[in-house]
Amino acid sequence: MKNNVSIGLLGLGVVGSGVIKLINDYQESLVHQLDCNVKVEKVLVRNIEKARQVDVDANLLTTNPDDVLKNPEIDVIVEVMGGVEPAFQYLLEAFAEKKHVITANKDLIALHGPELEAAAKENLCDLFYEASVGGGIPLLRNITSSFVSDRIQKVMGIVNGTTNFILTKMDQEGASYVDVLKEAQELGFAEADPTADVEGLDAARKMVILTRLSFLTNVPLEDVETKGISSVDLVDIQYGKKLGYTMKLIGYANRVDNQIEVSVQPTLLANNHPLAGVHNEYNAVYVNGEAVGETMFYGPGAGSLPTATAVMSDVVSAIKNMKLGTSGKQFIETRFKKEITPIEKRTSKYYLRLHAKDEAGTFATISDLFNKLNISFDQIIQAPSNENSLAEIILVTHMASQVNFEEALTQLKALNVVEAIKSYYRVEGDA
Repeated sequence: MKNNVSIGLLGLGVVGSGVIKLINDYQESLVHQLDCNVKVEKVLVRNIEKARQVDVDANLLTTNPDDVLKNPEIDVIVEVMGGVEPAFQYLLEAFAEKKHVITANKDLIALHGPELEAAAKENLCDLFYEASVGGGIPLLRNITSSFVSDRIQKVMGIVNGTTNFILTKMDQEGASYVDVLKEAQELGFAEADPTADVEGLDAARKMVILTRLSFLTNVPLEDVETKGISSVDLVDIQYGKKLGYTMKLIGYANRVDNQIEVSVQPTLLANNHPLAGVHNEYNAVYVNGEAVGETMFYGPGAGSLPTATAVMSDVVSAIKNMKLGTSGKQFIETRFKKEITPIEKRTSKYYLRLHAKDEAGTFATISDLFNKLNISFDQIIQAPSNENSLAEIILVTHMASQVNFEEALTQLKALNVVEAIKSYYRVEGDA
């Protein structure tokens, strides 16, 4: 084993700058752990002249990917450029050059993880991606190692800091979605185009990764039922608080008899649920195993140094494998064929807000409809609507079949006493 291990960086944005800072600031600790120096050999950037967030020797910068991917001095590639292309092709080239790869790219791993793992294994290279889910939270390594003798039943959590920041502000300050989104953009928590975050796509991609590792099954993105927060009304957050619930965007993966249900959607969590107290830009993931029971992982879900810390933990693992001669030999194969839980087997509690005629017999008509579909109520609020002659009715059901609840929605729309269904959400826990 040589005395220096050289790193090639693809990208020098927020996370890439953090990686360089950690390598520079903690070099003595790295040498102590690894008995070798770790240095950055070359960095791929789009613009060499651009101002950087970290001091870096201009001679290390290049706009030619071959200077990194085909550099014989480089042992480990760290990809922090983001996006699917050209990152996917770059990593395939890296494996062909027998270089180990560390990436923080959840989009790439969600869409092409199995292909990249196959290429890495074929070339006896490591592929690590701890930073792709949960930022600085040591999550993926724990799922793949600490639960190896257990059987994970459920994984659910807050895996997008932008949406959690927005919902926290709406809940605590009574601010509108539009106003909080603008504040999040000004603070750098939300992108100029926030679509991937607020419509749930970012969280859905992370749930693909978590599902794959937790259940050893490949579930493609199109099988993740996805709904974002852009249509969440402050009124529902306020009613939720009265009922003992907190609104969060929840990634949910549940396995029953090898059938898997995966979703991302705004969810009302009972205030006593561990995830209900996770605020602002923080992330948390709740993992339930048959043997260990309930566990939760909590921490910063993004940011330069938290995410770079996860990247560097993977770099250290790759170097240790190089020293032990075990590179490319620790991949966990998927075991189970994909079986998606059919809708008639999915159950949940539900929150429903509707406007109905404020007259005798209205609620009896609505209640009768739900009774016929075997859905009972846990909580009920009725209040005057802002619209003349209408009442606002808020219902929280007991556990109910998803197919029956959706049929109830269809039949409610046909009732002459119901003016409009304003909103409905999944409910988790008992308030």
